Amino acid sequence: MTEFEGTSAGRGRRVCIVASRFNLMVTERLLEGALATLERRGVRADEVDIVRVPGAWELPLAAQAVATRGYDAIVALGCVIRGGTPHFEFVSRAALDGLRAVQLATGVPIGLGVLTTDDLAQALARSGGEVGHAGAQAVDAALEMADLVAALRTGE
Repeated sequence: MTEFEGTSAGRGRRVCIVASRFNLMVTERLLEGALATLERRGVRADEVDIVRVPGAWELPLAAQAVATRGYDAIVALGCVIRGGTPHFEFVSRAALDGLRAVQLATGVPIGLGVLTTDDLAQALARSGGEVGHAGAQAVDAALEMADLVAALRTGE
């Protein structure tokens, strides 16, 4: 029996971070944590590109555009905070569904660092606060899946 499992080691991996500017206070924290984690995992700065988009709605299109550029993994960072209208549900669902579709269509792993929270306090707690760091977690997931996909493709 052969068992496959990836690791979050990143040495030699090319990674693109697609980061939303909307809710910038939160997304900048996500980006800082993602970059620090990439460095800790052995990904050199010259192997990382950052693409900035207006908001979470635009993340899937940007991810699709960069998926053909030879990256081993993409990290999507954004923050959608619930408001008093259904807009939250539409934007968050479209962003997540779109990112899933890009990942499946291209085979390029996408680490999901898109927060969908009820308020700013929850977003801050999940972007380096007491609940953890979604940017760092998205990097680890993306690197692990890049490693796993490569192993599955080569059979090693």
